[in-house]
Amino acid sequence: MKCPFCGDENTKVIDSRPADDNASIRRRRQCDTCGKRFTTYEKIESIPLVIIKKDNIREPYDRSKIEKGVFRACIKRPISVEQINDLVDSVETAVFNLEEKEVKSSVIGEIVMDKLKELDDVAYVRFASVYREFKDVNTFMDELRNLLKK
Repeated sequence: MKCPFCGDENTKVIDSRPADDNASIRRRRQCDTCGKRFTTYEKIESIPLVIIKKDNIREPYDRSKIEKGVFRACIKRPISVEQINDLVDSVETAVFNLEEKEVKSSVIGEIVMDKLKELDDVAYVRFASVYREFKDVNTFMDELRNLLKK
């Protein structure tokens, strides 16, 4: 860490403590050259996640969009709000574990469908019918047949 007074790079940490409700670390430092003290704050760098839509438009990640889609798929099903929240949490964890700055919406959709398939077949089919944009009854029936095989 460079001293703000003399510009020397030889500094030492005198004291460290959590700051901002443990969201950052406050460090008290002293310059080895000029002896002056100064304070620095360290924060975790959060990289914003960008979603690439089907039409290649980019927009910031929005958890509520996943929640809305999953909630619509689960309407009138025996699925609790807690189960929906857990599913959305697991989708979000999977997306952030990709450690990418940009993620295609299709990747997120596939993750949601995998999680819904484990939770409820009807909710899965509902989500898939909208997500995969079934064009006709035959496409819908093909998906149902694939589901019944498993």
